[in-house]
Amino acid sequence: MPETGSRTVLSFDFGTKSIGVAVGQEVSGTAAPLAAIKARDGIPNWDTIAVLYEEWQPDVVVVGLPLNMDGTEQEMTRRARKFANRLHNKFKTPVATCDERLSTADAKAMLFELGGYRKLTKEKVDSVSACVIFSAWIERQYS
Repeated sequence: MPETGSRTVLSFDFGTKSIGVAVGQEVSGTAAPLAAIKARDGIPNWDTIAVLYEEWQPDVVVVGLPLNMDGTEQEMTRRARKFANRLHNKFKTPVATCDERLSTADAKAMLFELGGYRKLTKEKVDSVSACVIFSAWIERQYS
């Protein structure tokens, strides 16, 4: 595995209907949104995720944790943790979790700046949220 600072990172914004995905590079500290993955009650098509792992060969995976504003957990937090555990068990890649409070609001603001309301599709918001989650995670790694 590459040393810390030069790893490829897949980032996920877990949702029950759609899971946002981004790929990031530690060396540049940047991430790019990928196509969101459809889910049924939080269960993705694992073959689709396997294709992402094969294509990007991540060294680390980050899953956003949807916490309440006061930092407490909720049902979606537990579901996101379960998703993170399944990723680790299926693909044997280290998985980290990261507080994702306000990531969707940040993603919507970024997309609106880029193109107004027409850019605010659910899939784009989810994957840009995954970029925001990557940015929060990378910031915590080096602060």
